[in-house]
Amino acid sequence: MKVFDLAQPMRKGMPQSPNHPAYTHSLVRRHGDMVRAGGGSAANDLLVMGTHVGTHVDALAHVSQDGLLHGGVVAADVQSDAGFARLGIDEFPPFVGRGVLLDVARVHGVEVLPPGYEVTAGDLSAASGDLTINPGDAVLIGTGWSRHFQDGQTFLGTRDGVPGPGVDAARWLAEREIAVTGAETIAYEHIAPGAGHASLPVHRILLVGAGINIVETMLLSELADASVTEFQFILAPLKLVGATGSPVRPLAVVP
Repeated sequence: MKVFDLAQPMRKGMPQSPNHPAYTHSLVRRHGDMVRAGGGSAANDLLVMGTHVGTHVDALAHVSQDGLLHGGVVAADVQSDAGFARLGIDEFPPFVGRGVLLDVARVHGVEVLPPGYEVTAGDLSAASGDLTINPGDAVLIGTGWSRHFQDGQTFLGTRDGVPGPGVDAARWLAEREIAVTGAETIAYEHIAPGAGHASLPVHRILLVGAGINIVETMLLSELADASVTEFQFILAPLKLVGATGSPVRPLAVVP
């Protein structure tokens, strides 16, 4: 077996949405700060971060439409300072099942799609080729954008936008009743130049309408370079009770 790690490395200064608390890591106890009898010592850390920073999965509680969450749940009735009593990330069961990579960049003969490119239903159909998308599958969309992760300004796409699925692509996925989907950008959306995150229609279609969880900021370039299209996908968020998302380390296992 070969295991592909689909998570981006997490470090201070990595590109992220400005809407979420930044990732901060500090070594608060160093070796030698306290030495036990016999000479033993331990170090430990402090992490401060938002739950939608780095590679992460969105809970169904993350987005509402007209005050309603997925299934018509009234957001105001289930949210409090303690988080969400319904549809938090703790309700997401670990996923182990068939994964499919739809490499849209390859369809267009490029390593990376242009900034601001809208992935369409036609793109997804072309990328799937002879592959059948089954209910309950995990579908990942390859745009090549993870190759820009070390260039924060380009990756964020504040000026030029980022490639991602548009509304008809989201509906194409929802019609196939998949379980979860993921992509390489900070927001699982087509972001036009200069548009920012002012409107996130794909999130509403998938999270609110279809009940399909979203994984963002994935590292898919290595999977694409290996021409892998089918694999066993493993996705297990932290069991953060009532949280709207969680950091995650997705794995693709290929026989």
